[in-house]
Amino acid sequence: MSSFSTLNADLHCHSVVSDGTLTPEALAERAKANGVDLWALTDHDELGGQQRAREAAKSLNIDYVSGVEISVTWAGQTIHIVGLGIDANHLGIVEGLRRTRGGRGDRAKLMAEQLLKAGIPGAYEGALHFAGNPELISRTHFARYLVEQGACRDTEEVFKKYLVENKPGFVPHQWATLDDAVAWIKAAGGVAVIAHPGRYNLSALQMSELYEHFKEIGGLGIEVITGSHTPGQYTIYGKIAQKYGFLASRGSDFHDPGESHIDLGTLPHLPDHLTPVWSVFH
Repeated sequence: MSSFSTLNADLHCHSVVSDGTLTPEALAERAKANGVDLWALTDHDELGGQQRAREAAKSLNIDYVSGVEISVTWAGQTIHIVGLGIDANHLGIVEGLRRTRGGRGDRAKLMAEQLLKAGIPGAYEGALHFAGNPELISRTHFARYLVEQGACRDTEEVFKKYLVENKPGFVPHQWATLDDAVAWIKAAGGVAVIAHPGRYNLSALQMSELYEHFKEIGGLGIEVITGSHTPGQYTIYGKIAQKYGFLASRGSDFHDPGESHIDLGTLPHLPDHLTPVWSVFH
C-alpha cells in the first residue's frame, strides 16, 4: 500500500453498465495491473455494476469505494456530480437515478431523427447496439456508431461535428437538479464531488456560483487530477479546492482502452498540500 499522500486512487471510471466498454471485472483487473490501491466504479446514473465491482476488487485485494456519476442540469448546461462512498442499495438514490435515466430513450430517438436529416440513417439502432439498454443510451454510444459508419475518424471528432450544441444530433435533456443529486448522495452516506470542472462551458461567474451553491448544500469535493484536465488545470483546480475548502479527488474517467487519453491508475498524484477526498472514508 502506498503512503497516504501518494495513494494510487482512481475514483472515476465507467463500465459496460453505462458507456464504458469493459466489464466491472475487467476494470478491476486493469486497476490491479496498473497498481491502483483504491478504486471506484462511477457509471453514469446507474448503480447496477457496484456489487460486481466490489466483489472483483475484493478478490484482487484492491480497496473499493462505491460510486456513481450523476447527470445534472445547471445554468442550462449538463454537469456531472460524482458520489463516492455511497450505499448503492439506498432507496432514495436508486429511485432518483431511475427517474434521471428515464428520459434517455426518448432523447436518443430525437437525436437519431436529427442525424437522419444530416444524412446518417439508422443511428438509434446503431447506438443501441453499443448500449444494449435504451434506458442507458448516451451520446457516447451514438459517437461509437458514427465512427463505425466512417462518418468520423474517432469519437473526439464526432463530438466536434455532431452531438454538441448547435450541431446535428444535439438534443438537450433536463437531468437532475444539483440540489437533488447532492441530497441523494448525502442520504446514501456518500461524499459529493464536482467531476472534471475544466470541461464545462460556463463563465467564471457561473463557475463561482456553482462552487458556492454546491458547498452551501453540502457538496464536499472537486476533481483536481482527472483525465480531461491539463497539467495547468491541475494547478487551477487545486487552488479552487483550497479557496472553497473542498476535498481533492483524482480519477482517470477511463471508458475504453482505445478512446481514453489516460489509463486507469496512471494519473499524477495529488499535490501534498491538498486534502484527498479519500481521507473521509479510507
